Amino acid sequence: MVATKPVDFRKGAEGLAALVRESLGADPFSGTVYVFRARRADRIKLVYFDGTGLCLLSKRLEDGRFCWPAVTDGGVRLTAAQLQALVEGLDWRRVHVVRPTRIPVAAS
Repeated sequence: MVATKPVDFRKGAEGLAALVRESLGADPFSGTVYVFRARRADRIKLVYFDGTGLCLLSKRLEDGRFCWPAVTDGGVRLTAAQLQALVEGLDWRRVHVVRPTRIPVAAS
């Protein structure tokens, strides 16, 4: 889940977990990965619960900016592949869901 509004990057894991609860109306201890951005789009923080504790991952791009959804209230759900592209600094909107392919019954 990607929070679309920029947040104060001085917040730690507990502060971001509180934002998940208040702004997104979600449970920060559900195992879902929540992604936040700074005002400058070159920094992100991910917060998630791994079953033993609250984890905080931070990344700053040395060159470029993270591709981010339009700033609105709430969040945007991403697939695991889209999240991986976002964290790598790639355009996650170009990652598409696998389309089912027709399996031939017999060789021609």
